[in-house]
Amino acid sequence: MGKKVLVVDDEKLIVKGIRFSLEQDGMEVDAAYDGEEALQMARDKSYDIILLDVMLPKLDGFEVCQQIREFSDVPIVMLTAKGEDMDKILGLEYGADDYITKPFNILEVKARIKTIMRRAHKKEEVVKIRVVESGDLKLDCDSRRVYICGREINLTAKEFDVLELLAMNPNKVYSRDNLLHLIWGSAYPGDVRTVDVHIRRLREKVEATPSEPKYVHTKWGVGYYYKD
Repeated sequence: MGKKVLVVDDEKLIVKGIRFSLEQDGMEVDAAYDGEEALQMARDKSYDIILLDVMLPKLDGFEVCQQIREFSDVPIVMLTAKGEDMDKILGLEYGADDYITKPFNILEVKARIKTIMRRAHKKEEVVKIRVVESGDLKLDCDSRRVYICGREINLTAKEFDVLELLAMNPNKVYSRDNLLHLIWGSAYPGDVRTVDVHIRRLREKVEATPSEPKYVHTKWGVGYYYKD
């Protein structure tokens, strides 16, 4: 199924031209001609991208963009007939992903859409890998939960932070100084022994045999790493 696009502009000829061109590329296009209609459609349907004119009846494009951002992270491209930089900056500050200045070439519109779609797809891929599964261990980074053989393991906040950092960067060795700085921060008054204590407690909770770890390993003289 083609990508779903919402085109919002009170100039019907512009909408007609964009719709025709995008549909030729297999996209599904809906149209709205004022801000209130656009906002309602964005609430009612799921879109892959929204092309949003700045100058609209009832609600302007900036207000529509701002309200959409309260409930959706759909990519938004602002269409503006004004050339002032402040309008462009303001559009992006309201949560837009990009802008195109009128008059525009439809090929430019298509190119921007493809670029933003690729960017959005990469974000989705990052989200997908926020669940790490290795052997009997499952780490859900969004819910901050850890399971061993399907049984939830209770970790402290810092124990989870250490495990998440290592698991999301498998086979990368972090020195104790690195871990102290990244997890506890540069202002932390403690020393690297804090890291050793947390690694020991973490192994006691997630490893079947802490002295022979399966997940959190030591690179002697260097630091710690998660074995993929």
